[in-house]
Amino acid sequence: MPRSPAGPGGGPDFGARAERYDELRPQDEGWWARFGALVRLGDLRGRRVLDVGCGTGALAAALAEHAHARVWGVEPSEAMRAVARRRLPRSVGVRAGSAEALPFRGGWFERVVFSLVVHLVDRPRAFAEAARVLAPDGRVAIATFAPRHFDLYWASRFFPSLAAIDRRRFPSLAQLRGELARAGFADVVAEEVRSRLILPRELALERLRGRHISTFDLLDADEVARGIARAERELPARVEVRLEQLAVAARLA
Repeated sequence: MPRSPAGPGGGPDFGARAERYDELRPQDEGWWARFGALVRLGDLRGRRVLDVGCGTGALAAALAEHAHARVWGVEPSEAMRAVARRRLPRSVGVRAGSAEALPFRGGWFERVVFSLVVHLVDRPRAFAEAARVLAPDGRVAIATFAPRHFDLYWASRFFPSLAAIDRRRFPSLAQLRGELARAGFADVVAEEVRSRLILPRELALERLRGRHISTFDLLDADEVARGIARAERELPARVEVRLEQLAVAARLA
């Protein structure tokens, strides 16, 4: 069976959705709840922060404006970087690079942030790189989804493989604790970030048609087509979206 288009190396193709990414994944209540938890647990306010996998620059822009941080972003997708550079102020820098080989010298940052990124990278290498670029007593801050999120997520019932694939991709809190400890981090703290919002039916359908989450690139193309067709038949006028997120922070030991 054919699979949906994927990016270089067989992973999700963020370049294909770069121009519509902020439309498909807007800064809604769940986004701002995640942002607040990251700023609080990671002590990001006023800090020199590296946003790893900065995408279109939404988080970097919010950190600069609302947390008064001095921010750099690093992003492997050329198309996503182009969007970020259009939206970000000159005070926020963006570089090409990967989480596993950060293009910065050691000890340069006070904080490193991974927001909905750790499921996309080689975490042992990425966390080691985060430790390398952090100054003494620096911190890493992570936002991800809790494992229970995938069974609760509104789109899962239309795509039989989606929840199982994402449970494999996203680490549990226990996994993160172990991986961070092995990379030289200590004093791990975590906070559950739960949110609920209501989407109009047509907006929910538009997100599905736009492949709003990267997991669509890992599904069989026939499964995607069947799931969208079923959603078009079955979605109610108002769709409840429940997000079960985790914010995690740790100090460089």
